[in-house]
Amino acid sequence: MTVLSYIGLGSNLGDSQQILVEAVQKLAALGPVKVSKLYQSPPMGPQDQPHYVNAVAQLETALAPLELLDILQGFEQEAGRVRLRHWGERTLDLDLLLYGEKNIQNERLTVPHVGIMERDFVVVPLLDLDATLQIQGQCLQALALVQQSTLTVLADSSWVNFDL
Repeated sequence: MTVLSYIGLGSNLGDSQQILVEAVQKLAALGPVKVSKLYQSPPMGPQDQPHYVNAVAQLETALAPLELLDILQGFEQEAGRVRLRHWGERTLDLDLLLYGEKNIQNERLTVPHVGIMERDFVVVPLLDLDATLQIQGQCLQALALVQQSTLTVLADSSWVNFDL
C-alpha cells in the first residue's frame, strides 16, 4: 500500500536550485514524484544569511514514516548538510511535512510537521500540489499567510527534469 507524503525542500548555500533538483531526482527513485513551483523566501531564523530556495515534493511511497525520514536525512548528509545554528543556513533541508492522514508524534518525527501552518514557504507550495489540501480539518487556502505571502516565484513546476 502506498501513501501520499509531502516533503519540504529548502536550500540557501551553494547552487541551491541545482541542489534541490538533485534531491528531487533522488526522491523520484523512491516512487512517483510531483513538485511545486520553485520559490525564494527570506530566512525564517537569523537574518544574516542568504534567502532560501524552497519547494514541496509530493511522493507516493510504500516506505514507513521513519524509514522515509532516515532516507531524507541521508540525502541531506550527501548534500553536505552541517547544522551550524538553529534555523541557520544549510545546503539542503528536507522535512517530512505530511504522511497521508497520519498524526505522528515521537522523539524523531512529528507529522504534520511542527509550524507547518505558519510558514508560507511550506503552505503556498503545498497548495500548488493540491489546492484543496486540509490539515487536521483546516483548509490551507483560507489561511491569511497565503494572501500575505513573502515568496517570489523562481520557476514553474517544470524546474526539475525527471528524465536524467
